[in-house]
Amino acid sequence: MKRPLFYAKILLFGEYGIIKDSKGLAIPFNTYRGALKTTAHLEGAALKSNQNLYKYYHYISSLDSDLVSFNLAEFKQDVENGMYFDSSIPQGYGVGSSGALVASIYDNYANDKITVLENLTREKLLKLKATFGLMESFFHGKSSGLDPLNSYLSLPILINSKDNLEPAGIPSQKEGKGAVFLLDSEQIGETEPMVNIFMNKMKNEGFRKMLSEEFVLHTDACIENFLQGDVKSLFSNVKSLSKVVLKNFKPMIPDAFHNVWANGIKTNDYYLKLCGSGGGGYILGFTEDYPKAQESLKDYKLELVYRF
Repeated sequence: MKRPLFYAKILLFGEYGIIKDSKGLAIPFNTYRGALKTTAHLEGAALKSNQNLYKYYHYISSLDSDLVSFNLAEFKQDVENGMYFDSSIPQGYGVGSSGALVASIYDNYANDKITVLENLTREKLLKLKATFGLMESFFHGKSSGLDPLNSYLSLPILINSKDNLEPAGIPSQKEGKGAVFLLDSEQIGETEPMVNIFMNKMKNEGFRKMLSEEFVLHTDACIENFLQGDVKSLFSNVKSLSKVVLKNFKPMIPDAFHNVWANGIKTNDYYLKLCGSGGGGYILGFTEDYPKAQESLKDYKLELVYRF
């Protein structure tokens, strides 16, 4: 049986801010993908995935919600027949590995599912997001549902606020020197501990003030600049955002990258920001001159995401 592919995602802007109702912009990243497959000979990663799917089946079975129901008998039968999630999406890297799995389970087993082909009203998008949030909570505590939503729709999504989402048109890529790229920290990041650190910081009035007056302000400006193709203003705002994150989100930046982060701001060769919750995985980079950034970061693995 041929099952559809679901892609990784990158939250270009909005990490942590969207918890507090700022804007966010997520885009599909089709370098990495996953699909449900079946094999008669489970071993290695496929066996581990199959065992996890069995645990996930039990989680889905225990959900008591009016939002969604599933064909549980078929799901269970497929798992027993050797189904696993065949994925190239790195786990713990902030690019939505669990989101792609959730999207594929919804697509295959949800009853009365909302399809990508129908008219996606705001109500339908919010229902999908809430459903996916419920489904993804199995993997790392409370989930916004955005990663699976992005993977399922395979469209850029503009988050205006918690209750206001829309598919976004992003400018087509140019063959210029500017780029968005991923920097591999070569460390696994875990979402839940990072979110807990953030929630503890939110108890501090000074941190809350910084979040609304600086972090959210620069994030919203970056999104507006990016969607309008205003590259000059974008880099100015990304630099400001990079400074704010280095100063206030240090625990989310792996120790080995504090100096790398500061060096980008100092030289203007590149600017770094968190990709997802941080703590490891990928770090997101922006540069007006990708060859120069590659030279500056020649000791690290970079992956191109988008060209300006």
